[in-house]
Amino acid sequence: MRIWKFFGKVFVLAMAVTAIAQGEVKMAVFGHTKDGVAVPIYTLKSAELEVRVTAYGARLVSIKSADRNGKFADVITGYDTLDGYLADTPHFGSVVGRFGNRIAFGKFSIDGKQYQIPVNDGVNALHGGPVGFDVKVWEAKEVPNGVEFTLVSPDGDMGFPGTLTAKVKYTLSGHTLRLDYSASTDKATIVNLTNHSYFNLRGDDQGDILGHVIQIDADKFTPTNAGLIPTGVLEPVAGTPLDFRKPTAIGARIHDNFEALKLAGGYDHNWALNGEAGKLHLAAIVTEPESGRKLTVETTEPGVQFYTGNFLDGTITGRHGVAYGKNHGFCLETQHFPDAPNHANFASTLLRPGVTRHSTTTFSFTVEK
Repeated sequence: MRIWKFFGKVFVLAMAVTAIAQGEVKMAVFGHTKDGVAVPIYTLKSAELEVRVTAYGARLVSIKSADRNGKFADVITGYDTLDGYLADTPHFGSVVGRFGNRIAFGKFSIDGKQYQIPVNDGVNALHGGPVGFDVKVWEAKEVPNGVEFTLVSPDGDMGFPGTLTAKVKYTLSGHTLRLDYSASTDKATIVNLTNHSYFNLRGDDQGDILGHVIQIDADKFTPTNAGLIPTGVLEPVAGTPLDFRKPTAIGARIHDNFEALKLAGGYDHNWALNGEAGKLHLAAIVTEPESGRKLTVETTEPGVQFYTGNFLDGTITGRHGVAYGKNHGFCLETQHFPDAPNHANFASTLLRPGVTRHSTTTFSFTVEK
């Protein structure tokens, strides 16, 4: 009998270890909106990572990973409470849409009909307009090793045509967090969904990211005008401070006398990735020398917006009571190109009824000894 009890305990322990390795999911109430709506938060755990996601903005709240000494730290910026996100302006961790990134003058046409999005970035529309997907409470349901969020955006929402059903599924397996997006519509529309997390592999309370070393798998980028709207051409990165084909410190050339950097106040540009769009391919690899943490980003998208937190100015206080100053975090927003609806040579963001658009992005966290 004792032998059977022993083997029974071993079996239960083995099952628990397997569950943690595959991913554990727990739900709690994060807080309430100003309208009294309860907002859930989900904790996903594996042996390597702890990830927290909330239905408000379908956003990443926290990613904890270990350094080379086994010490865990939060590697994205954020807040301890929902109230922080209700007042948030930099889109920390959120899924932005219906159209992530910029649309020139908030205007685009479909089948000869012009549409107008409210402008909220100078004369341009940014991340879907002033009331985008990042400030909506998405429906949530648990799925194996994760959670799936769903948002139904009605016809005319922020000027966009068609009732759009958007989904993003977060699943955790080992050291990899996977984001699967899908979108469908009942009327021709445009869509460009991405996640807007700000990473700091030193830990979100450890200062700027200029010492991080980044490699971006792209030979070309999309230069922009003063409003950060693409000119429509693709230019080689070779010979410019935007050449990250070999690992280079983020701060090595960020202050160079280069027009694209001066216009953006740092890096805030779209790179045209070398991999085949529609298939999972490398976007970027970032390492942090002090901690040894390494982030590898893969995506099915044709582009990635590398942004270095140029507009953070120390007026936002995040978790740990830390003020987030300039360059406190970096974003790697996998995407279709900015202002794509107004450039016929860019991969199309048009979505028609009867078609479901899918995309996938993975964030893998490992350690270099």
